[in-house]
Amino acid sequence: MTLFGCDEDMNRQTLDLDRLLRPVVTDMGYVCWGIEHLRQGRSSLLRIYIDGEQGITLEDCERVSHRLSGVLDVEDPIGGEYLLEVSSPGLDRLLFTPAQFEQFAGETVKVRLSRTLDTRKRITGTIQRVSGDTVILNEAGREFHIPLQDIDRARIVPREF
Repeated sequence: MTLFGCDEDMNRQTLDLDRLLRPVVTDMGYVCWGIEHLRQGRSSLLRIYIDGEQGITLEDCERVSHRLSGVLDVEDPIGGEYLLEVSSPGLDRLLFTPAQFEQFAGETVKVRLSRTLDTRKRITGTIQRVSGDTVILNEAGREFHIPLQDIDRARIVPREF
């Protein structure tokens, strides 16, 4: 799993959380879309995005939250206080992996970069493809080749109906 917007320690901890929690979510019949572990002062927020073929209900989130709370209490992988949040990825879902970028090829995405690319830190464009460790976006006819490691956050822009 490629994680964007994480420093090395946070990235390592998020990968450890992924290895611990993803199988639990999958065994419950859901897709673990992504995991965010965000520092918030002395505490942190652990957000797990789940998905399913029929969509996700509040009851699904409660069920997964209850199960993950038990695992987290026993394993205790996070030092200090944290808040666990289980959520649907929604229409404006974050993209966490190269495979997710590929899945949403043709969709518009807002990307926030961790460093500048052609004097820019934000690009909104259509996902053309993923080539190796690079996402290719098209913004108003201009192609941007963005290394995955430079993506801080990427979110789908929902289509208007």
